[in-house]
Amino acid sequence: MKYYCWIWLAALLVSFSAQAQELYVFTDPASNLPARSISAKLTARFADLPNSKMVRQRYMPELMVGLHKNWMARVSTSFSNFYQAGQKWESAKIYTKWRFYSVDGIHRHFRMAAFADGALSKNKLVFDEMNLDGDNSGLQVGLIATQLLNKLAVSGTASYMRVYDDRFKSMPGMHDQDAIAYSLSAGYLLFPKSYADYEQVNLNLYLEVLGMKGLGPGMYYLDVAPAIQLIFNSSTKFNLGARWETTGNMNRIARNNYFVSMETTFLNVLKSRKK
Repeated sequence: MKYYCWIWLAALLVSFSAQAQELYVFTDPASNLPARSISAKLTARFADLPNSKMVRQRYMPELMVGLHKNWMARVSTSFSNFYQAGQKWESAKIYTKWRFYSVDGIHRHFRMAAFADGALSKNKLVFDEMNLDGDNSGLQVGLIATQLLNKLAVSGTASYMRVYDDRFKSMPGMHDQDAIAYSLSAGYLLFPKSYADYEQVNLNLYLEVLGMKGLGPGMYYLDVAPAIQLIFNSSTKFNLGARWETTGNMNRIARNNYFVSMETTFLNVLKSRKK
């Protein structure tokens, strides 16, 4: 029993030392949650609204499941006071990702994945910006490519999004209903310099660029998003980040946002299917 325990801890250490710097705060990498694992996450978003007399907040609990080494799924919901005075439930979302290509080496790998997600929101169309994190009902499909080289991980995403609202029938051509979203993310493992055991604290630095371009009137934005991340016991992540608009002409609920999140992963908790 002790022998297998050491094997499991070694596998855990190798897994996190190889991928810690691609656990991005604002986007997903092509890598997946480990198979038969579950992860729970809570994200808080604080929006900087000019002339607002209250702090605008959104809370998003998420539950992720590693279905297979190449498949994962995530369900989430959100509560916010973005559209009314008090905190209220506003949306539900489901996401799945398929890693279809992987070339792995020592301290390096290149992976590609496809993803799809859908959201149902009770909020009505108010702003030009489209997203599936609470504001809109819609669908999104896309591709992710991630390259890990030692302590640096770089990832790019491109996706197509379509949102749905009754107002598109009453104001055709006034608002983008379809858009291309894209991102470029970089993560660097700053600490530890070398791994000795799984209890070491990881410190990761991130810088992400996130953009969107509408396919109707063609409105757009481009954001820059720095973040820091601490990982404790190779299983619990604490994220602190900001997202600031650098350019754009979309009417948005907020051009500057701040994020705090905590996530815990439980490895190998789902039973494998016996042959």
